[in-house]
Formats: sequence, structure tokens, C-alpha cells
Amino acid sequence: MRFDVKVEVSPREGIANPEGSTIERALPALGFVTAGNVRVGKVIHLQVDADSAADAKSLVEDMCNRFLSNPVIEDALVEVREG
Repeated sequence: MRFDVKVEVSPREGIANPEGSTIERALPALGFVTAGNVRVGKVIHLQVDADSAADAKSLVEDMCNRFLSNPVIEDALVEVREG
């Protein structure tokens, strides 16, 4: 069975996020004074073949731990949908 997977990778709390800090400082100058706590990460979309949604999630979590993210400084949230 084929599954559509979305992985959201973001820096862990307490880890410096220079891109987020730069954006947060620039927003008020552009008139967006109500925004704050900006964190920048990445989103990865992929499809995998697996026997079940649980197997697909486990496979992609392994991909994240080994290649798609740095588990020391980043968190990866995996969402699986039947595709």
C-alpha cells in the first residue's frame, strides 16, 4: 500500500534558531507587530510503500533519525495518510 507522508523538522526548544530570530526582528519593521516566537524549520513530503500506516510511520521515523533530521538538535513530526 502507498502512503503520503509529511515530515515537519524543527529545532528543539532551547536550540538557537538564527533564521527565526532574523524574521522575528524584521516583522515589526514591516508592520507586523503582533507576531513573535518565530521558529524556522523544514517540511518534507514523500511517498512510501508499506503494509500499514504504522509500518510507514516507523519507516519514515527511521529515515528521520538516520538522514532527514539531526535528532540531537531537531524534532521530527511524522504524519501519514493513505495515498
